[in-house]
Amino acid sequence: MTSTQIAVLLLGLSMALNIAFIAGLLAASTGFSTARAIMYGGGAAGATLIIFFTALAAYG
Repeated sequence: MTSTQIAVLLLGLSMALNIAFIAGLLAASTGFSTARAIMYGGGAAGATLIIFFTALAAYG
């Protein structure tokens, strides 16, 4: 793996983690339970990674 590929993977993971954290905080602040907020965050992270890696495969 080249350093560029590693940087792109780290960018995708960082982006997914930030979106998951924000989605979890928003869910928790609207009154959902902690478990449900974690599930929303995990779903947001998974969806972000799917979109990111699909775009990377299509254009990379």
